[in-house]
Amino acid sequence: MASNSSFRILVIFSLACSLTLQGTLGGIECEHLSHETCSFAVSSGGKRCVLEKHVKRSGEEAYTCKTSEIEADKLKDHIETDQCIKDCGLDRKSLGISSDSLLESRFTQKLCSPQCYQSCPNVVDLYFNLAAGEGVFLPKLCEAQGVNARRGMAELKSSGIVAPGPVHSVQFIATPPINPVELTIEPSAAPSQF
Repeated sequence: MASNSSFRILVIFSLACSLTLQGTLGGIECEHLSHETCSFAVSSGGKRCVLEKHVKRSGEEAYTCKTSEIEADKLKDHIETDQCIKDCGLDRKSLGISSDSLLESRFTQKLCSPQCYQSCPNVVDLYFNLAAGEGVFLPKLCEAQGVNARRGMAELKSSGIVAPGPVHSVQFIATPPINPVELTIEPSAAPSQF
């Protein structure tokens, strides 16, 4: 028992030292993260990190971590915990950032679960903003997810509910759909002969 608790203390101390050292040396740069820690990380500049896959000429797949243009709300120098990845139904091997997963009921159930929604603010902020970009207010989607998340998202989008952004950020405003314009193209006249 004593050695088990000593081991835990050593692990916690090592983690705390590495985080302190990381902050001292300039923080997280996405391009320096491994593919095991890239997804759902936030750089020292507050930009989200994204994992990208490239295929080499040999056919071998290679992964690189890049800095995206997506900013995290009030968060810098953060690598998401394995517990949040598990509780929120995420995958460390996720490529890019997309709102498509919000249409999957299993994912939405995990995201809206108390274990994720109340304990993983980085993940919730990311998906709050992705939902807002689609015109959906994440708390309303979480309310609707009990019945049918896909139908709930479609209903929320079609109802015209404006999804406010996080505090101190730009709000998304619903715009009316653009009506198609019908164009008639008449055949051009043959050039006249002089």
